[in-house]
Formats: sequence, C-alpha cells, structure tokens
Amino acid sequence: MSASSSPCDVLVVGAGGREHAIAWKLAASSRVRRVFAAPGNPGIGRVAQCVPIAATDIGGIVRFVRESGCRYTVVGPELPLSLGLADALREQGFAVFGPDAGAARIESSKSYGKSLMDRAGIPTAAYEVFDEPSRAREAAMWAARESGNGVVVKLDGLAAGKGVVVADTPEEAGRAVDALASGARGESSARIIVEERLVGEEASVMCVSDGSAVCMLAPARDHKRSLDGDEGPNTGGMGAVAPVDMPDLPWIREAILQPAIAQLAADGHPFVGVLFAGLMLTANGPRVLEFNCRMGDPETQAVLPLLESDITDLIEAACHGGLNPDLPSFRCSHSVCVVMASPGYPGDHPVGIPIQIPARLERGDGDSVVFHAGTAMLDGQLVSSGGRVLGVTALGDDLSCARAKAYTAVEAIKFDGAHYRRDIGMRHRAAEAGIQSK
Repeated sequence: MSASSSPCDVLVVGAGGREHAIAWKLAASSRVRRVFAAPGNPGIGRVAQCVPIAATDIGGIVRFVRESGCRYTVVGPELPLSLGLADALREQGFAVFGPDAGAARIESSKSYGKSLMDRAGIPTAAYEVFDEPSRAREAAMWAARESGNGVVVKLDGLAAGKGVVVADTPEEAGRAVDALASGARGESSARIIVEERLVGEEASVMCVSDGSAVCMLAPARDHKRSLDGDEGPNTGGMGAVAPVDMPDLPWIREAILQPAIAQLAADGHPFVGVLFAGLMLTANGPRVLEFNCRMGDPETQAVLPLLESDITDLIEAACHGGLNPDLPSFRCSHSVCVVMASPGYPGDHPVGIPIQIPARLERGDGDSVVFHAGTAMLDGQLVSSGGRVLGVTALGDDLSCARAKAYTAVEAIKFDGAHYRRDIGMRHRAAEAGIQSK
C-alpha cells in the first residue's frame, strides 16, 4: 500500500453516537497519533480534538484537512456524503473513507437504490415510484387493502430516519403519503415509493469496500420502534445487538453486497467506505429493505466494540485498494446498545436536560461504555441537545449477560425523563430460539 506506516492524524466528520464510536475506536489504534472531529460532541471530545466545523461545511472541512495534514477523513453521516464531501476531498488528493455523491445516491434516493437492486438482480420488496402524491395515496391505500398485511410508504430523499412509514391499514397508508409529501415540500423530492410489506426478522449487515472487494462486519439487529414489544412509531433506532445468528451470511455477501458494489462501479461510482444493508429475513430468504451509504446508527455502537482488528487497517485498505475480505476479526462476545432518548422522542422533545454519567462509564472501564449522540455542555453541565441522547453499550459472554450489564449502566445514569426501551435484545433471543427449533 502507498500509505505510510507511521502514526497518522485522522478526521472524523459528524456529531452523533456513530461518530463517537468511530472516534473511540480510532483513538485506541496504535497507528493513530491524533483524532479530530468536526464538529464532534462532548463525549467525542474525551477521545478526540473537536473543531467547530459543521459536517455539511464542505469547504471548511477541505481547508481543515489541508491545513492539519490529516491522512484520512472518515465521514459518518449520509448528508455530507450526498452533498459531495468525499468528491471535494478526493479532488484535492486527500484519502477519504466514504463514497462520492453518485454512489451515495444508493441512500439519498430510494428510487435509485431500488433501480440499482433491479439491475443487479438483488432480492427486494416489490415497489412502485410516484411523482404525484395523489397517485401515491391511491396506490398505497389499495395495496394496504389488497395485501391484508399493510404497506410501506417511503419518501425518496433523505429524511433523517423519518422517511419511512409502515402502515397497517388503508387509512394509515393514506395519511402516511400525505405526511411524507407535505414534509418534503421545499426540502427534498416529494417522490413517494409504495412498497410491499415484508414479514420476518430484520437484520443489519455492514461491509467495508474499496470499490470492488468487500469485507463484512459483524451482523447486527436494530430496534426501530419507540416502545417495548416493537410498538409505537418508527425512530432512528432505540438500540442494537450484535452479532446475530445468520446462516445465510455467505449468500448475503455473494447475492446482495457484492452485486451492489459491482453495480455501483458499473454506474461509474466505485463505492469506498461502508455499505449498509437493512434486511428482512423472510421465509423465502433475505430481502433488502434499504441500502445506506455509511455505518448504521446505533448498529455501529454495538459492532465496533466487538472489533479486534485495527480499524485503521480497514480504512487504509478501503482508501488505497487491496482490501482483504478476511481482514476483520471480532471478539467472541455479544454486544447490546441501549439508546437513552429525550422524553417525547421521536416527537417533540425538550433539550437542555442535565445528565450525570459515572466516570467509569465515561472512561469505558470494564465491558461498558457510553457513546454520546445528542449532548452539549451548558455552563459546565452536560445536557441533552437532541432526540437520541446516549447509546449505552455493554459486552458479555452471552446476550443475557450483555443485556444485564447494559441496563445496569443505564440505571446508573441520571437523566430526568429519559426514554428507553427495556426489551433490547429480547426479541432477538426469541427469534434465535425459534430458528433453532425449526
């Protein structure tokens, strides 16, 4: 590889729990001298030097990389990727772990993502795309009525995790189209996708790619609904567990991930970074719900603590080519991440709630660590600043042990009104028992 083996400086772009986990892992690497974060958050500031540059300030980030001499830039969120941050950095000759805007369309445009799946022969749900909300409304209501199983309604563009509605009835489907189309006006495309509702267990599979080869990370499972028992509205994610038992993993690599990477390259946009596949494990095999152009959140907070390999090796191989599919190794442990959110999330919620985290959890002593997602400092006090506030992760020899440690840590954190699910990982355990008994 062309990169130097001397310790290097790395910039992490973003300010959430995913970016905290990435910075935390980089800071533990013997190959990294300093970690910077733009803009970061108070938790990230414990392992990195935060710089006041917004993740969407393309020019500001390019200038910082040039002036600081960072060898690699790792882009966490999807929005700066869709705005062309990776393109701008590569045009200046800088190595960046993240796809160009063309490849990022696999997430920023759900209609492009579905088209890519069709062209690559990747199994996914049946769908239709509508430019007229009135036609989408009619089709969604009809599909929900005919299927007897509801329907999925999606907004074509980025929506910060709020662009997908699972509707159980025709009336819910109609309201979903109205809400998504109304919220999109003036902000993004109002194109609507009406999709078959798949049945099964969900799973998240992430792979690192250098544009042609892929190496897979530990599979995970997110918990999207806001309330216990998978009730309530969809959220950006209320918790995650890793790894999950997936006998089809080699098939997923060959039939889903590798064809997607190959199709992106054929479209003229080789994908460098992490490709995320949200899957439904149906009775007829895995089907793709969506692709994302970056690491999942909160899946990253569950997966990276299991990674034994040096994350810098993965980043370097992706940026410079020659990725070894067998490169990553993982601990023989289980991981559980519980998200602590603001009261009212995912609806309107207050900010500025004081938070107290025991020092041992902030340091990551033992098998538990707290990743900051939506926090800020106000007059010297750590406070909430967003919907999802903390991701509390713990490792254990088995899932039950990891769950117990994670919830013990959650209970040690003082955060008035904190909303969190109390069943993260329980559905996963039941699903595995069902699979094994078949």
